[in-house]
Amino acid sequence: MSVVEPLRERLVSAGVDMLEQVGAEQLGLRAIAREAGVSHGAPRRWFPTHNALLAAIAARGYVDLGARLEAAQGDTPRARIENSCLTYVEFAARRPEMFALMFRHDLLEGAGENLRATITLPMFRRWRDLVATGLASGSATSADELALGLWTNLHGIASVVANRSIEAIAPGTDIPRLVAQAIARHLPESR
Repeated sequence: MSVVEPLRERLVSAGVDMLEQVGAEQLGLRAIAREAGVSHGAPRRWFPTHNALLAAIAARGYVDLGARLEAAQGDTPRARIENSCLTYVEFAARRPEMFALMFRHDLLEGAGENLRATITLPMFRRWRDLVATGLASGSATSADELALGLWTNLHGIASVVANRSIEAIAPGTDIPRLVAQAIARHLPESR
């Protein structure tokens, strides 16, 4: 006998499964309810708005990304940063619709999951701490500034990889090399 997944989680799972096929813009409550095998009114009990369900779906993406980043290891802080950066870009490439949804703050802000306080800010703090471990001694720039600079550069790379515009602009780009250049730009090697 299998355990039945609670309805809220079943709806989120259905949305996660559908997201990469149809994109967030086409991911409606009725379609998710149909995919989950429930009435079209059932999602309203758990998700008062469409954006509330999208936020719950995005939260699953953040959990997945967080687990992947946590698993990115390396022998040195620098190697861990490099592996984390590559993991971030690979996540965007493999799950482009989830990646796009996760950063749609216009949709997710105030949607009930409190993603900023519970997920994105703690994730950025861990990123900043990781960057701080990789700083050359005597760096004149703060870990906050370097972490933000590297992340914005990395997020730009991940975004053009996810939406496949890099293929149109610069086909054949060596993505790991591009990521390594971004890291070198923001975190010069110790002398």
